[in-house]
Amino acid sequence: MIIKFRYFIVLILIVLNHTDAHLQSKLSFGLEVNPKFGFLLAQRPEIANIPRSHTFAGELSFFIQTTGKRKWHKTYNYPTVGGTIFGASVGNKVILGNFYGSYAFIEFPFFKKSSYELCAKLGSGLAYTSKVYDPLLNPKNALISSHVNTLICFGLKNKFTINRHQITLGIDLTHFSNGAYKVPNTGVNMPFISLGYGCKFKTNPTPTDTSFKQSLPFRKLLLGMSAVYSYKEMSPFGQGRLPVYGLSLFSRYFFRPKVGCEFSLDVISKQIILKYKPSIEKNQADLIQVGVYAGYLLPLDKLHFALGMGVNIYDKFKPENLFYHRIGMRYYLDNGIHLNVVLRSNWAKADFTEWGIGYTFNYRKK
Repeated sequence: MIIKFRYFIVLILIVLNHTDAHLQSKLSFGLEVNPKFGFLLAQRPEIANIPRSHTFAGELSFFIQTTGKRKWHKTYNYPTVGGTIFGASVGNKVILGNFYGSYAFIEFPFFKKSSYELCAKLGSGLAYTSKVYDPLLNPKNALISSHVNTLICFGLKNKFTINRHQITLGIDLTHFSNGAYKVPNTGVNMPFISLGYGCKFKTNPTPTDTSFKQSLPFRKLLLGMSAVYSYKEMSPFGQGRLPVYGLSLFSRYFFRPKVGCEFSLDVISKQIILKYKPSIEKNQADLIQVGVYAGYLLPLDKLHFALGMGVNIYDKFKPENLFYHRIGMRYYLDNGIHLNVVLRSNWAKADFTEWGIGYTFNYRKK
């Protein structure tokens, strides 16, 4: 619970770190209501019989239109940031109950013309459900085993604006998971379509562009290392959670304000592998997994989104898939230190959450 709360605090930096208090009187802000209709995605055979009905959701969002106070505002065509209160049925109330949560979001415009806008939406926060896996009372719930879970939402959104009013039409995928902190954790995935209404209480149609000090080094090969720590549980259920330790050596390069890439050599030690195939004797060296990774970076000044894929080149027992994936974010300090919150998965199945800290050796010139 404490770990997930820290995750939410890091995510809310999307809003808090990029909005200055003395600009509140100049901000364009408003409220939006979004009814949503969708279904529970049964991505694995063992949960194919769980969906019983379509899913319905409702969202109430507070949004702020960026004004150009930060350099990335103009770079990304003045995106919208905000927070959402979320509630949804999940297709089987008896086994899965309902989900309630809140998340911070950002909407990047791809296309703007007069009263129309097409944008991509990214959001993340926390959600709660009262129905979790129980070997006696709820054994069919192989999707969720913890009451509090991470909520991730991403999709496409159309906005039609008339004066202060806007009609929205969107599609998105909403995901709930505890990052394999506790199993079973197949995860809940729900595709939605939505038709919403928004109203701006204050508008500031003219962005304000000023001069900026660029904090991100472009066209320069950055080298560094990061350490991660987490907890993980594996099937069969009831074995308990054990720590995960990791160390990565990375190189990163930013081509443009919106485009970066990274490559890394990852060394991971999962203590839970000691309980995998218990008849086989193991030592600490047997627990090590070594992988090579490549990813795409989306920088918002000091806050960076990361998405990529890697492959394990050494894995003695192979308890999971050969390939692994990362999606998450990092926040950079001026001294080259960065904080890392990234979900590591094996295709659609969560592996663990990488809580970490890293250092870039040549982030600044001496």
